[in-house]
Amino acid sequence: MTDSRANRSDATRGVASVSRRRFIAGTGVTAGALLLSSMSTSASASPRRAVADGDRLPALVIGSGYGGAVAALRLTQAGIQTHIVEMGRSWDTPGPDGKIFCGMLNPDKRSTWLSNKTDQPVSKFIGIGINKDIDKYTGVLDSERFSGIRVYQGRGVGGGSLVNGGMAVTPKRNYFEEILPSVDANEMYTKFFPRANTGLGVNNIDQAWFESTEWYKFARTGRKTAQRSGFDTVFVPNVYDFEYMKKEAAGQVTKSGLGGEVIYGNNAGKKSLDKTYLAQAAATGKLTITTLHQVTKVAPASGGGYSVTMDQIDEQGNKIATKVVTADRVFFAAGSVGTSKLLVSMKAQGHLPNLSSQIGEGWGNNGNVMVGRANHMWDATGSKQATIPTMGIDNWADPNAPIFAEIAPLPAGLETYISLYLAITKNPNRARFQFNSGTGKVDLSWTVSQNQVGIDMAKKVFDKINKKEGTIYRTDLFGTYKTWGDDFTYHPLGGALLNKATDNFGRLPEYPGLYVVDGSLVPGNVGVNPFVTITALAERNMEKIISTDLQ
Repeated sequence: MTDSRANRSDATRGVASVSRRRFIAGTGVTAGALLLSSMSTSASASPRRAVADGDRLPALVIGSGYGGAVAALRLTQAGIQTHIVEMGRSWDTPGPDGKIFCGMLNPDKRSTWLSNKTDQPVSKFIGIGINKDIDKYTGVLDSERFSGIRVYQGRGVGGGSLVNGGMAVTPKRNYFEEILPSVDANEMYTKFFPRANTGLGVNNIDQAWFESTEWYKFARTGRKTAQRSGFDTVFVPNVYDFEYMKKEAAGQVTKSGLGGEVIYGNNAGKKSLDKTYLAQAAATGKLTITTLHQVTKVAPASGGGYSVTMDQIDEQGNKIATKVVTADRVFFAAGSVGTSKLLVSMKAQGHLPNLSSQIGEGWGNNGNVMVGRANHMWDATGSKQATIPTMGIDNWADPNAPIFAEIAPLPAGLETYISLYLAITKNPNRARFQFNSGTGKVDLSWTVSQNQVGIDMAKKVFDKINKKEGTIYRTDLFGTYKTWGDDFTYHPLGGALLNKATDNFGRLPEYPGLYVVDGSLVPGNVGVNPFVTITALAERNMEKIISTDLQ
C-alpha cells in the first residue's frame, strides 16, 4: 500500500539530515561523555556517566524499556555513540538486606515510585487492606493515576521488564494483521518476532516438571477448571530462566520466582532488559546511561538537531538540577504513557507545533481486567506458588467472548483456594491524551465505564466456569464487594500510532531526526501480553532507520 506520510518523510528528511560520519562522531561531544568502563558481555547494563549540561549527543534515547533497549543496541552496533536518559534509577545496588529488590509479601520503599504507600492490583484480602505504608522513594513500580484508570509502569534501567510477569507471547497473526495493516506480517513472523524472542532470552517451562511441582498447583487447577467448561488452555513462554527455577525448587540456589518476587522486581532468574539488550549495548563501549533524569522539553535547536531539557531528581523525587543538551537524533522510548504525554505537551506548548493531529490518539488498556474465583476445597491452589505465570486460557477465537486470560499466581504464603486471572479482552474502546492548559499537565480521557465491554467478554467465560464448578467470584480482592479489577492496566498501548501519528517506521516526519520506538506505536490492544510485539516492532523499525536514515 502507498504510504503518503512515509513518502513525505523521505522528501523532508534531507532538510535536517546528519551524515553518518558526523552522526557517529557527534560534533561537540567530549570524549568523557562517550566512554564506558570495560564491561563483559554478560554484565548487566548500568550508568557510567551522567549527561552534563551543554553536551552534544549523536543519539539520545528517552527511556530504557523495550523500544529504547532495542534502539540502543542497534545504534551502538552500528557504531553510533548513544546516550539513554532514564527517569528511574539503576537497580544494581543491594539494600540493607543484601537484596536489590524487595518481595511482594514484605514490600519496602524499593517497591513503589515516589509514594508513601504501596498500590498493588490486589489491594484487599478477606476485607482487609493489604497495601503498606512505606517511605517515599524512587521505587521500581509506578502506579500512575489518571481520572479513570491507574497505569502500572516500571521505573529503572530496563523499564517494564523489571516488573512484569515475563510472559513472552507472540500475538495471533490474523489479529496483528488487523491492527497493523501497514506492517509486512510475513516479515514480522519470519524475521522480527524470532529476533525479538532470541534477544529477550525467551524459554519454555519443562512440561514434565510443571505437572509434578507443587509450585504450579495453582496453574494446574486453573487449567482443569477451564477445560472442564470447554475452554482451551495453552502453555506460555517466558523470559524467566526455568532451569534456574528448578534449582530454586531443589533448594540449590536462592529463591526469586519461588520467593514471592515479581511486581517489585526479581533478584535472580529473570532475564530483564538490563541483562539482555542493554547489557549487549553496553558491551559495545558506545552506550552511556543517565538515571534519575526526566525529559521535560524537546524542541528544534538553532544550530541543527534538537534541544532537550531534563530535570535531575534525587531519590525522594526532589528536583536538584535542570540540564539542556543538544541531540542530533532523539528516540522517544518512554513508554505509551511517557512518550504520548511528552509529545502531546510539546505540540500544545508550541515546541513541536507541526506534529500530526494524531498525536495522543488511539490509547487503550489492552483490554485488561482481573478477577478471582473461589474454588472448592478439593480444588486447592497451593500455599507455595511461583510468581511467574506459564499458562493461559485462550478463547480469542470466540467472537462472543474474545479473551486471553493469564492464570495468575496469588502468592499469599498460605492456601487461599483462589484462582486469579488477568484477562486480555478484545475491548475496542480507545482514549486520547490531551494537554490541560490550566494545570500544564496531560490528561487521559479513559473512563472506568469504557472497560465494561471487556468485563462483559470476560464474564461470559468465567460465568460459565463458575456455573460448571458450582463456584462464585471473590468480591474482596479489588475493593469492598467489587468483583472486577477494571480500574488499572499493566499493558498501556497507543498514543503515537504507527503510520498515523508517525510514518510506517516510527519517524515523526514533520521533524526529521525524531523517532518513536515504543508501545505508543501499537493501537491500544494486541490481544496478548505486549512486550514481544513492542520489541519486534522496534527491531523492524530500527533496521529500516539505520539502513536508510544514517547512511
